[in-house]
Amino acid sequence: MKNILLLTLLFIFWALFCQAQPTNYPDCYDEVWNTPGRNSSDSMPIGNGDIGANVWTEENGDIVALISKTDAWDDNCQLLKLARVRFQITPSLTGTNANFSQHLHLQHGTIEIQGNNGKTMAVFRVDANRPVAVFNVESQKNVDLKVILEVWRTKPRNYTEDEVNQSSLIQKTDEGVIYPDVVLDNPPFPGLAVYHQNNHSIWGYSMDLQGFGEYKNKFTDPLLNRIFGCAIWSSNLKKVDTFTLEGKGRNNYTVYILGKTIHPSTPDDWVKSIAKEYKDISNIAEEKAFEQHKDWWRNFWQRSWIVASGDKDAEWISKVYVLQRWITACGSRGTYPVKFNGSIFTVEWREGDELKSDPDYRRWGGGYWWQNTRLPYWPLLSSGDFDLMKPVFDLYISVIPISKLRSKVYWNCEGIYMPETIYPWGLLRNRDYGFDRTGLKVGEITNPYIRWIWASGLELTLMMLDYYDFTKDDVFLKEILLPYAREIIRFFETRFTKDEQGMLVIHPAQAVETYQEGVTNDTPTVSGLHAVLPRLIALNSVEISTDEKSRWEQLLKSIVPVPIKDGRIQPACIFNPKRGNVENPELYAVFPYRIFAIGKPNIEIAVESFQKRHAKDFHGWQQDAIQAGFLGLTDEAKKMLIANSYRKHNGSRFPAFWGPNYDWIPDQCHGGNLMTTLQSMLLQWDGDKIYLFPAWDKTWDVEFKLHAPYNTQVHVIFKAGKIQTLQVTPQERSKDIIICLN
Repeated sequence: MKNILLLTLLFIFWALFCQAQPTNYPDCYDEVWNTPGRNSSDSMPIGNGDIGANVWTEENGDIVALISKTDAWDDNCQLLKLARVRFQITPSLTGTNANFSQHLHLQHGTIEIQGNNGKTMAVFRVDANRPVAVFNVESQKNVDLKVILEVWRTKPRNYTEDEVNQSSLIQKTDEGVIYPDVVLDNPPFPGLAVYHQNNHSIWGYSMDLQGFGEYKNKFTDPLLNRIFGCAIWSSNLKKVDTFTLEGKGRNNYTVYILGKTIHPSTPDDWVKSIAKEYKDISNIAEEKAFEQHKDWWRNFWQRSWIVASGDKDAEWISKVYVLQRWITACGSRGTYPVKFNGSIFTVEWREGDELKSDPDYRRWGGGYWWQNTRLPYWPLLSSGDFDLMKPVFDLYISVIPISKLRSKVYWNCEGIYMPETIYPWGLLRNRDYGFDRTGLKVGEITNPYIRWIWASGLELTLMMLDYYDFTKDDVFLKEILLPYAREIIRFFETRFTKDEQGMLVIHPAQAVETYQEGVTNDTPTVSGLHAVLPRLIALNSVEISTDEKSRWEQLLKSIVPVPIKDGRIQPACIFNPKRGNVENPELYAVFPYRIFAIGKPNIEIAVESFQKRHAKDFHGWQQDAIQAGFLGLTDEAKKMLIANSYRKHNGSRFPAFWGPNYDWIPDQCHGGNLMTTLQSMLLQWDGDKIYLFPAWDKTWDVEFKLHAPYNTQVHVIFKAGKIQTLQVTPQERSKDIIICLN
């Protein structure tokens, strides 16, 4: 018995040793700057998934943090910043011979700013476990610290033309008003506080416009009386005025910045809430809180990694992969999903030295486009960041009631479809639905780019199915996957008719935004149904009735095959060839739906379709690089991956601030695509099978740990063209590994 126990312990130790992180990971990818910046374009992102900050140091030594939050929606559903906080340390960290540095410390989840020839260190973090940012100063000699609250929403003003265009809820500048924040003169704690209260809401107008006015009493206005803001305090500082805290002659300071949103609320209730948070946070020892924060990030980096080498491109790709994963983790644990157009890390819009906006601007505004929103979330499966996927699932589950009502009011059918563009409460953007309703019926959507896209909900269902396969979380199956999938499938059962042969006729339709006219049975929707229905039918769960499975089987039999002509996948069974955008809808059969992929039949048809595709750009939301990976096209995938890894915004200093491409800065579509491309070159899955190196260039060495279905982890060290270490956990999954190097 003792020998068995000893062997078991040795095996466990060996398993842990083999899956230990690569040496100096992720520290080797830290971002370090040795000169200060000029403005917010020279900032580093940091966050805890809900509260975020862009942090930079100006030439005079001021350290500035632009504070954001994932649920800070204003009256017109624009995602606003909470405030800007300026830290002035005297003597300055950027003086003569200061030996300045600003260091993003990934392992600790901090930004460390050092100056005064190494004698003063400031550390900024957004606590991983609490709704607060913390600014610590430690110095060998006494220093002074001034903390200044800066607000820019100080009086009502109308929207600019650019802001009208980004909103898409209104038509004219005088219809949109930016309302001022409220700065508290005497908050119930020794510090500063500012909040923004929504006393107005665009929601009611949107409900009326889109045909749901008589149903408003069945829903809660998601914007009205939403209050969000921040509070700032320090036991080491005294309050000078409503905007300033100050301390003198100390060698250490600790400053807290609390972010808080309540909906619905009143100013009194919001103030009471932050007073309670102040007490709760003040009662926690800072040293203990910091250690717990570092533990969270240490555990995060242990989940997975990819470290490629062999040339400067491989090393650079490895770095920006890590930095993009950092950005996603910093912005995807809040109430709402990552905003594809900048996450919570947008800053002022600048064109060269010209300031074009305040910090609240983002191109495309507050809506969620599914073709964009999905892209930061696909790589989170293989990276093992399952907790970061919760916001996207929660959003689309939350809008099921209004979506069911839309199906009933617009088409008198059941179930739901997920529009390409929605606001957080589930309605389309007003501009997409159409402001001018003259001669139009309720439910006639005027934007030809999105009006008949039906596949979005199928892709989310596929993502949910993958999530369940990876985690085997039966609670998720019961409470998220099945409730959503049932409604999506029910829509197809009741919205469309069948032809004389009993085949479903999906019309009107369009093939994403590119083929908008004369479309029947578009390939993304057909592929989505073929990808999703068999997996739903195969689920072994008491939550699914025999009758339900039978209905799904009958629907599957009525779905036409993916259309193929002249040896190539077609965008739809019937379509007008006029193109309206730069997508390749036929290749949705490769990604996201994986009808054609490594290990599946007829892959040569998909390869031919890829090689002769119309649109050949591959940046931003274009997914060509991922499709090349799934088709095993090593040279193409590598070329695109390298090019995308260098496509940062020229005006931003941080290496993973992509874009704007088609969206905004930092472009999360681009970053998500880059992550998924790299992963797909190393590991793919299909059912039980795990394919390793399906599109990997053997001239690059790599060490990686990635996740696969059925709670599987795969750790590989590949050097000089050979696999030196291959460990699969659990071990019985080793039989399902297929090596694709040859």
